[in-house]
Formats: sequence, structure tokens, C-alpha cells
Amino acid sequence: MSPKAAQYKANSIVYFRGDLNERVYILKSGRVVLKYNDIETGQEMQDVIKTGEFFGVKSALGKYPREETAVVVQDSSMITFTVPEFEQIAMKNTRIIVKMLKVFSTQLRRIHKQVRNLLATGEQVSPEEGLYNIGQYYLNTKKYRQALYAFRRYLTYYPSGKFAADANDSIQLCEKYVQGGGGSRPAAASSGTTSASPSQSGASMSDAAKEYYNAVSLFSQQKYEEALAEFKRIVNSGGDQEYAVKSVFEIGRCLFSLEDYDGCVRHFTAMIQKFPKHPDLPDALFYVGRCYE
Repeated sequence: MSPKAAQYKANSIVYFRGDLNERVYILKSGRVVLKYNDIETGQEMQDVIKTGEFFGVKSALGKYPREETAVVVQDSSMITFTVPEFEQIAMKNTRIIVKMLKVFSTQLRRIHKQVRNLLATGEQVSPEEGLYNIGQYYLNTKKYRQALYAFRRYLTYYPSGKFAADANDSIQLCEKYVQGGGGSRPAAASSGTTSASPSQSGASMSDAAKEYYNAVSLFSQQKYEEALAEFKRIVNSGGDQEYAVKSVFEIGRCLFSLEDYDGCVRHFTAMIQKFPKHPDLPDALFYVGRCYE
């Protein structure tokens, strides 16, 4: 298998919003626009794809339904990749990864501003409450996968927070909807377990987990340099691979919080090259976008 050339006539559709299509596209010539609904107003918006730009990357790599409709407005030529083909090419060409990050940064800045506006209440909102509110927003709009992700992040950063019990209940609810295919009805209860906060699983936590959550606690206390040192020690210890990989992401967060934006971009770029399927890849791209901002 290898990337394929594809030709599209004006007024044709590359894919529709909601499609499950695990292909990545590069526009060689012509003109394509991505149409989507603004999360603040619900109005239809559009982004123009420039020649040489990728599109369809986020949903293809994340294996979730398309968030936009790709419309061909002028006869176009493009190259299509399967996810394995795209990952193989990207791993061999750092310029592709950097270019992809720059494209994502524009989209992520827009999303960041929209979410920030959605949460604006005229009052100062704490980071803890803000993260919880993001989960609630997605839950109320029936975007269960996004809500599940936000609530899980909340329990990671605030395992004993004031919304911890509600977040855990919401996780269980979201998992039922996600297991049921994301519809309006929850799936029947399964035997799977839900994510628990460290405080709920304390006795059974491994030493690596305790070290990791101790470092997360330091970060939550804004002791960024101490947290950075702890995460680096976890990575360099060569111990539990799961928490070493988690710590690689947290190092980038620490660099961002220390306002080392160049270092943050370099670190996350290297992380994406080494771990192209890292579970925190969306967050890494979000921080890269904020660094460019």
C-alpha cells in the first residue's frame, strides 16, 4: 500500500461531518473549504485549505467522527494517506510534523478562545472550576467523548478536588454513552471499571504511580521547577513505562508553565516523533498552539 492521488470536481464532497473516515489528505492543487459549526454561536463557519496543507488529520489519528464537512469549491488534486502510511512518512520527515503543528496551532488557538468565552461569567474562574465546566459543557451538548476526556483530566489534576465526586459520576455516565456508540441512550452496564482518582485507589497504587501523582500535586501547587525535576527523574529512572510516558507529557506542561515556550515546542515535537500514538497527543498539540499564541 502507498499514498494515492485523487481528483475531485468542484462542488463535490471529500467527506461529511460525522463520517468515520480514517484517511489523511494533502491538497496539491485546487481549493477545499472545511465547514463546521461554531461552538459558541452554532453558526456555520469555514476554513480554507491552502495548497500543501494537511486536513482530516485530527479525526483520522484520533479515530473519531469528522468534525467538519470538506467541500471542493474548485477542481482539486490531492494525495490521500491511510493512518499507518501517514505516520510512517511523518516519522521520517520532521518538517511534516512541524508544518502540521503550525496548522493545528491556528485551529487550537481558535478553540481555546471559544472555550474561554463559553466559560466567561464575569467572575474569575479557577483552573479547577474551569476544567470541570468544560466537561459539563460537553456533557450538556452530548459530546460524550470530549466530556469523558475532560472529566478524566480533572481527576488527574484534582484527585481530591471539590468536584471530584461529581466528575467520577459523570465519567461513569459518559462511558455508558460512549460504549453505546455515542447515541442518546446509555449502553447497558458493563463489567469494565471506570477511572478512579488516586485517592480512591490509594492502597493499590504502585510506587511509580505514587511518584507520578506526587509530581502532579507539585504542579497543581504551582511548584513547576520541583515538578519538572520529579517528572524528569521518573523518565530517566527507566522504571514503570506507563508513568514514564505520562511524565514525558508532563515535562512539556512544566516547560509551558515556566514560560519556556521554545523549549516546550521542541519537547512536544520530539515527543510526537517518539510517541506518535501518545494518549496525551491532543493536549500536546493544544500547548503547542498556546506557545505560538
